[in-house]
Amino acid sequence: MEEELLDQLVSGFGILVTWVAAGAMVFGGVVPYVPQYRHIRRSQNAEGFSTYVCLVLLVANILRILFRFGRYFETVLLWQSIVMICTMLVMLNLCTNVRMASELSTKRRSFIDGKDEEIRVPKRLFLDFEWNYFWLWSRFMDYMQCVLAFTLVAAYMTYLLLDSTLFVETLGFLAVFTEAMLGTPQLYCNYQNKSTEGMSVKMVLMWTSGDTFKTVYFLLTQAPVQFWTCGLLQVLVDFAILFQVYYYSRYPQKPAPHTVSHTTSAKAL
Repeated sequence: MEEELLDQLVSGFGILVTWVAAGAMVFGGVVPYVPQYRHIRRSQNAEGFSTYVCLVLLVANILRILFRFGRYFETVLLWQSIVMICTMLVMLNLCTNVRMASELSTKRRSFIDGKDEEIRVPKRLFLDFEWNYFWLWSRFMDYMQCVLAFTLVAAYMTYLLLDSTLFVETLGFLAVFTEAMLGTPQLYCNYQNKSTEGMSVKMVLMWTSGDTFKTVYFLLTQAPVQFWTCGLLQVLVDFAILFQVYYYSRYPQKPAPHTVSHTTSAKAL
């Protein structure tokens, strides 16, 4: 009787741990964006957050979902991608609204100062197909149009080439490799500036712990090889950024002029 009770307790505990791990996988990746969202909304300033990271994560997770049609993986990872896509769209909506409000405010101040200038914010639209303004559009709807167009094209190609093992495996690799490279723009930006000023160490630590947990989860659940190899790469990039934090704080160097770059990662606040 006691042995049966003990077995039930162990089984129940195992189920609880499984559910907690699954919940951490699904929602853990979006947790670091919560303080970022609150900061942008409170300050009405989105300059510290690059919307290009939203592009990277949207592409990576859309490709991951399509990869599942050719190579089955856990449903938890599917939900993780869906939740991340929704989160990035929410971030894009906020950043677009804040940026346009800021540009309009600047125009108004310029007009009040006596300059003969119309209070008008130039419209940059996706359907204009101007490469110079790619992912710098004026409306959230333009980002949605771009995401939808990419999804339809990628889905059509996947449908045509689903029987090709080479295509399916390449699709999976591109999905996770794109996400693994998320921190490299920040790594390069820190190297150029010889400083980590403006970057939250707490955020990087959250990314490092999350990426480490995710990689271990991939290994334990025997996820496709693309997942855990690129997870290891992502952890290495995170540790490289942490090393920059240590090095530039211990050996401060003359910072280069800080310029706004489109390659700045979301790991900079």
